[in-house]
Order: sequence, then C-alpha cells, then structure tokens
Amino acid sequence: MLGITRSFKVSPIRRAFSAFTYPACPAFGAGRSQLQRFIHRDAKPKPPLAFTFDIDGVLLRGHHPISGVHEVMRILEGENELGHSPLPSKIPFIVLTNGGGTTEEQRASDLTAKLGTHIKTSQVVQAHTVLKPLACEYKDKPILVLGGIGDSVQQVAERQVWNFTHFHLAVREHPTLTLKLTESMYNIAVFRQYVQALGAYQPTSRQDADFSKTPIHAVVAFHDPRNWFLDTQIACDVLRGVYLDSLIWRGMQQERGPKPVELIFCNPDLIWGADFPHPRLGQGGFITAFQSVYEAQFGERYPFKQYGKPYKATYDFAKSVLLGQLADIEQTNTKVDLPPMCDPFVVDNPESDIAGANGAGWKSILVHTGVYDPNSGVPPKHLPTYQASDVGEAVRLALRQEMDKPPA
Repeated sequence: MLGITRSFKVSPIRRAFSAFTYPACPAFGAGRSQLQRFIHRDAKPKPPLAFTFDIDGVLLRGHHPISGVHEVMRILEGENELGHSPLPSKIPFIVLTNGGGTTEEQRASDLTAKLGTHIKTSQVVQAHTVLKPLACEYKDKPILVLGGIGDSVQQVAERQVWNFTHFHLAVREHPTLTLKLTESMYNIAVFRQYVQALGAYQPTSRQDADFSKTPIHAVVAFHDPRNWFLDTQIACDVLRGVYLDSLIWRGMQQERGPKPVELIFCNPDLIWGADFPHPRLGQGGFITAFQSVYEAQFGERYPFKQYGKPYKATYDFAKSVLLGQLADIEQTNTKVDLPPMCDPFVVDNPESDIAGANGAGWKSILVHTGVYDPNSGVPPKHLPTYQASDVGEAVRLALRQEMDKPPA
C-alpha cells in the first residue's frame, strides 16, 4: 500500500493517532514535528522502528484474529505517519512464538490467510525454529521426536534435516515393539486404535528404526505432546536405554557418561491463550509432569536443555532474523542504516515474554488480550516497558513515541 501523502486532508490513521492517549505510560517528551526531524536531507536516516509480535494472545486467539489486527497490518504495510521519503513506508516486523508443530512455510501461509497481509517464511520464528543450528550437531546421530498432531513434527524435523525417528512410526513398522510397549500400559486394542489414527503418512528410511539397534542420542519435544501418558513412558524408556541392546547402551554410557541421551524442550510455557476463555496447559505443563514422574520413579530429575522464550538463545536468534528483515530494506534503500537492537516486542505473557525481553534488553508492550488478565488484581510478575489493551493500541503507542523523538 502507498504511504500517507502530505496534504491538508486529515487521514483516518492521523485522526486515530491524534485521538490516542495512554495515561499509564511515561511522558514522551516534547519532541519536534515530523517535518523538522527530517529537514536535514544530508542526514542518513534509519528505519524508525521494527516490531516483534507474539502470535497467540496478541495477533490470534486460537484460530481467530484478535479485534483490530487487520488495521494493524495496514499500518505496518504503509498506512502510517512514517510513510514519507526517503524512508520506506512499510514497517518491518517478525513474529516470535513459543508455539510450533508445523513448518515455518505452513505457519506463514496460515498467518497470511488470517491476518490479511502477506507473511514471508523469513518473518516466522517458532519454538523449534531455534533448533535449526542443532541439526548439524545431530546430523549423524539419531534422535526421537515428540509432540504434535499426526506427522506434523516429522515434517518439521525433516525440513530441518535432523536424523530422526518417531516412536509412532516405529510402532507401526515393528509389531513386536508394539507388544513390548503395551504390555505394561493399557488396553492394547485402544493403543493400536490410537496409533492407526495417526494417519496414512508413509515413513521414509530416515524415520524407520529398530530401537533395539538404534542408539538414540536425544529426545526432542518439537511441540506439545498430545498423549502425556504415552510420551512420558516412551521418553523415560529411551532415556534409560530400555529398548536398546545392553552392549550398545553400555558403550554409549562409556562414551557420553551415565546419562548419554540428551533431553531437549523448546517451549517452557506452562499456559497459553487459546480459543477457550481461560488459559490452556502448554509444553511447560508436560515438562513439569514428566519431571515429576521421572523423579518419583528414579529419585532424581533428568537434566535437560531448554529453548524458547524467555531463554537468551531464542532472543538472539530472533534478533538475527529481524536484522535480516532490516537488511532487505537496506538493499532496496541504501540510505538506510540498521538499528542496533530490536524493539518493541508486543506480547501477552509476563512469565516468558516479558522476562525474556527484560533479560535481552528489549522494550516490551504487554497487551491484555492473552494470558495476562489486568482485572485479576495481580500485577505482572515481570514488569513490561508499557501496557496496552490490545495490539492496535500497542502499535499506535510505539508509533507515537517514535514520532515524538527528537532528531538524532
């Protein structure tokens, strides 16, 4: 879309900016007019700001766009007060979510349909996107992937070029393993019905595995497990080498220590905002349950690596992705410098989002359309830079603050 032209007409977007107030925010300072700020043509301008958005509870609630999101997309596409030459009218942004279970291409396509604007794959950072660098480390080491619906996480692992197997596929390919696993669980018929319901996905040799001869080097939860009982049992077994030939298991322990199988999670969120009016349990709930079961049975918790918000590795990865978006602007407008950091981050969860933003030195805007409920009377555990009722108010707040800045 074209940027707003300078004229004596007052655009709807300008009226919205003029009408916007947020009494709880700090004073913005007097600042100068937009014309004054850019009157020096020799100054090399910078992109005014770049946004990072959470998805669940900020842009979407479940499968539905939150009110005002489509207007926000129009603002980011150019209908804003920053649409003047020589700056680009579009405002760069990425989405950063602890959700996942689908490829970045699929998530970008889904967001494009729901948000009413084109979202590129390069704008999407999901919980397991951050695991891509680990795929090289495990290139020749089989892993077991957990979570997701049907074969969704298998597609993710395949796209990231992991050398992976999946328990459900191994069960279908090895009937004796099915009996071995179900003897101590629950009704075999129910179990088989569950496995058959996974769909008609045809595994390649990459996923096919005989667990008695395949040394699994890591158990990785790419997404929220759907059957906690089953995945907990299988994870416990694999972490302790139950299915593996004893000679192979002892060799792994001699090489890598008493706990040779690494355990990796990519989303620590205990709860998240969905279609349901109250928060739902996330992968963090599974982690808590799994560790409780493991400790109750074996007397200790199993060491694990954690990725996702609020962990620094995720914010560092997201920053590199956002700088990539800004680099695209530099290629199309060589007069634009890249900013030194990413802000603001529009989020809904103080426990993960705000904690991580504060730790990474990012500014944050906490919206009230997701996990955090301002009517609960409980202040957020981690304090954001600002608060806003929804993403529309958050974006206008950031734009107004940008416009009130004195020239650099």
